Amino acid sequence: MAEFQKGLSQDGVDQSDLGLVLDCERRIVNAWPSPATLLIGDWVVRFASGYSGRANSASPLKPGAELDEATLALIEELYRADGLPPCIRLTPLVGEATRAAVLARGYRVKDASFGLIRALADLVPEAEPELEIEARPSQEWIAGVAARQTGIKQDVDKLAAIVDAVRLPAAFATWMVAGESVAFGMAVAERGMAEIGSVVVDPAHRGHGFGRRLVGGLMGWARAMDCEQAYLQVDQTNAVALGLYGSLGFRQLYAYETRVLDLGA
Repeated sequence: MAEFQKGLSQDGVDQSDLGLVLDCERRIVNAWPSPATLLIGDWVVRFASGYSGRANSASPLKPGAELDEATLALIEELYRADGLPPCIRLTPLVGEATRAAVLARGYRVKDASFGLIRALADLVPEAEPELEIEARPSQEWIAGVAARQTGIKQDVDKLAAIVDAVRLPAAFATWMVAGESVAFGMAVAERGMAEIGSVVVDPAHRGHGFGRRLVGGLMGWARAMDCEQAYLQVDQTNAVALGLYGSLGFRQLYAYETRVLDLGA
């Protein structure tokens, strides 16, 4: 199993990797589109009715991106007006003054994630007859993913609003066992890179390697789409997923926090 540096600071990215971080972060906006998106300076501010942290947060799109006090206050007001807590993703692209301002204003950690990446040049795709891939998300795929989530992520309509907005080449994958859908995932290709996400396995079918084979199939699809790299995001506390992705050759590229300001603050 690959070792992931859980103590990596927000600034602990090699300069040689900072360009890759920027490549991933810019593509994430298109691979997981929010129903409403604003560009404010060097930041993208996204709204998706509270479904998903990255789809409901402000993220920097340039190394050293800063927010002055007035702009940060504007972003906070925009989220409050939408009934959402202000949310900022502190990635390695955030400028130091903005990072300090967010902490000083009392933003708390909602979750902490790793961005992982894998080169695909050595990948040898395997035929997987149990893997079904569609170019658009079917109602069955959306329902299957939602049914295996918790909390707000069980909301079919909110998930549909995101995945139906994907406009780039995409693969919506379902792993079948004896005619039953037991695992789901998706990939979106853009300019030589593919994001893999929404990977879920039915609890009754875990431990059989279906998730591994599904991710492998999505990597094969990405390679067939002439992608040179695959990337993904995973919660830092998800040891099972980290073990899976590490064994598939993914390495930690960066770490980040998603921080929220409670509505009453």
